[in-house]
Amino acid sequence: MVIVFALVALLALAVVVSANWYVWRRLFRDTTEGPGRTRRLGAVLIAGGWALAVGALVAERTGAPFWLQRVLAWPGFLWLALSIYLLLAVLAGELLRPLLLRLPRRRGRAGAAVPRPESAPAATLPESAEPPRPPTPAADPSRRLVVSRFVAGAAAAAAVGTVGYGTYGVLRGPSVKRVTVPLAKLPRAAHGYRIAVVSDIHLGPILGRGFAQKVVDTVNATQPDLIAVVGDLVDGSVKDLGPAAAPLARLRARHGAYFVTGNHEYFSGAASWVEEVRRLGMHPLENARTEMPWFDLAGVNDVQGESEGHGPDFTRALGDRDTTRACVLLAHQPVQIHEAVRHGVDLQLSGHTHGGQLWPGNLVAAAANPTVAGLERYGDTQLYVSRGAGAWGPPTRVGAPSDITVIELASRHA
Repeated sequence: MVIVFALVALLALAVVVSANWYVWRRLFRDTTEGPGRTRRLGAVLIAGGWALAVGALVAERTGAPFWLQRVLAWPGFLWLALSIYLLLAVLAGELLRPLLLRLPRRRGRAGAAVPRPESAPAATLPESAEPPRPPTPAADPSRRLVVSRFVAGAAAAAAVGTVGYGTYGVLRGPSVKRVTVPLAKLPRAAHGYRIAVVSDIHLGPILGRGFAQKVVDTVNATQPDLIAVVGDLVDGSVKDLGPAAAPLARLRARHGAYFVTGNHEYFSGAASWVEEVRRLGMHPLENARTEMPWFDLAGVNDVQGESEGHGPDFTRALGDRDTTRACVLLAHQPVQIHEAVRHGVDLQLSGHTHGGQLWPGNLVAAAANPTVAGLERYGDTQLYVSRGAGAWGPPTRVGAPSDITVIELASRHA
């Protein structure tokens, strides 16, 4: 097993090194006429960016001093996003390069007006004389160099623009998405009941107290009947992020706010965070159920909790309930839907996927999750997956904008 892991790690490292060498070659080597400062600066930029990225990841997971996490997080995580789109943009440039190289050269008017020299009579030319050659402007770069510079500049501009816009989208806060979900067992009196689904806020070294306040203001503005926080609230300890999470105490809903753990809570001290969210006024559902006026609300721990002996327990949460009542389940990961189906849940609310966060990450997310984003049906159970309010790693989203979803329950008896 150790040998297999080592081989996979070496293969992954080889792929990353090769990809970065390719980016350096296209952006720096192919755009210069020879070895020099530009090529060296390019190598330092790429190597330094990856050093910061690895440092940011290690600092977060090892619980390094919070000031160090904050110093490394912005440049390190942004480099991760930028490196992805630099590679994609350079690859796209390979389609453009041969077309540009085939374009006809533009000739100046002066060059076109110069007549071709005619051969002089043999009697008037010395035997050693040669026909005159047209002057060649030695200072002009070659066509290949010009094309390489154009493609590299366009690729860099596209990557920076994509990451910049995606980062702006995260920092300005999530938008509100509204989805109507009909439930067969929901009584008429509950028709129009609104649940604000909040997932994957990821408070941490980058997204802090100000971002938490934006989330609270957005949720409260929807005037929900109930708030469901479905995991990955934080990336860090209560000691470091308690002040950042403090605005969550101002969440307001007619029937309160409920919370279940996500996988990142177990990287950050899940037990401490469960107590903290309780102190902030939310109600943790740890493999538990509560009876709302018109339906049952249940919650299970995240599967990551199995590593600490606190994994999901569907029997404990759902085993003895009245199955004639509608049941809404909070479960962080969409993969938990299969257990929800077996236990007769009507609607599962999840997050975790971020909708892929950075395109084409949605393809990777689709390979690991039954649903990446939105509403889908599995037998008699419906699953809604939120794209999440924040972002993990790079504070950037491309092709998967952040959201807070207001689920409006609909009764078929209305």
